[in-house]
Amino acid sequence: MNFSSLNEQLSVLMRGVHEVVPEEELAKKIQKSIDTGVPMRIKLGVDPTAPDIHLGHTVVMRKLRQFQDLGHQVVLIVGDYTAMIGDPSGRSQTRSRLSHEQVMENAKEYQEQFFKIVNREKTEVRYNGDWFSKMPFNKVTELAGSITVAQMLERKDFKSRYSNGHEISVHEFLYPLMQGYDSIEVKSDIELGGTDQKFNVLRGRDLQQREGMEPQIGLFMPILLGTDGEQKMSKSFGNYVGINESADTMFHKIYNIADSLVESWFELLTNRPKEEFNDLIKKNILQAKRELALDIVSQYHSGEAAKEAEEKERAVHSGAALPSDTPVVELDAGNYSVLDLLVSIGAFTSKGEARRMIQNNGVKINGNVVADVNAQWALDSEIIVQAGKRKFYKVGVRYILGIAP
Repeated sequence: MNFSSLNEQLSVLMRGVHEVVPEEELAKKIQKSIDTGVPMRIKLGVDPTAPDIHLGHTVVMRKLRQFQDLGHQVVLIVGDYTAMIGDPSGRSQTRSRLSHEQVMENAKEYQEQFFKIVNREKTEVRYNGDWFSKMPFNKVTELAGSITVAQMLERKDFKSRYSNGHEISVHEFLYPLMQGYDSIEVKSDIELGGTDQKFNVLRGRDLQQREGMEPQIGLFMPILLGTDGEQKMSKSFGNYVGINESADTMFHKIYNIADSLVESWFELLTNRPKEEFNDLIKKNILQAKRELALDIVSQYHSGEAAKEAEEKERAVHSGAALPSDTPVVELDAGNYSVLDLLVSIGAFTSKGEARRMIQNNGVKINGNVVADVNAQWALDSEIIVQAGKRKFYKVGVRYILGIAP
């Protein structure tokens, strides 16, 4: 196979990368592939503990696609056995165990979304249950003997849990060893992961060396911050953008991300040249967000859908339309203080939080700014509540006995 030159490959592959371990071996691996005409084997292991993929997951998937476009072989390991343990990376407590049936059901939907980004025809899919289900117990103890408890406790998460008196189940110690053993089975040259996967990925390198194999390189991508710009993107934090969400929902979320995120999102989630988007950010941050949203929505829907979503967003900001994911809430008809109303619909978790937003002119009802924190509202027909820039609520009326006055 004819590959691009070493420098051409590195210029593509190093974009957005946080760390390569060991860095000096990457160029050698690529050059060896060029010289022999043999593609490198690029491993990514995923545990389908949930069926949905958000933009945070796509950072490593996009890097896989870049490897594929350069002619290398991607190996997706579906962790049907590791998922039943659950990755302890970054966890303050033991994960809940999943059944094999739950994992396999999640895996179906996960792969459908995964292959929106990664080329299905150029991907080798392996299930680690194929080898772990047949592994004899003496092999398990041999694997466990490859690392000490002291080494395990060097991990920040395990160390923190141990020092704080939180439980660590023995089976959690097996997880990084299982992930490492996957690398032996698929003969990986490079394993991709987020920065939180460094300990696990390097176990693969160690185990390959013990087997007399050429050890893999770890290539680590940054953890994508969510729309709030504060915590990593996660469904549980409510700061995610799902790749299966509607075009206008995606556009709305991306257009309203924190300003501090725009540069990293361009770098990690698009192919736009760095000089181009940095210049755009400096000149006009709102236009930069608009172009970022158009780019990302086009990837998962279409250019036409992205343009329609942009028009919908303009209508939302002008007050002429609502986002398609606007929640509908029903309350009993009657008189409410505006603070009680805002807490009752879930716009805020406390009256204090609602009061502060009103004092900052951040609350509107039917398009009108609420200026008085002591205002009363007679709820006798449907209203639209806006809390801040991003949150809208359609509030319906529930009459006693279902009979309107």
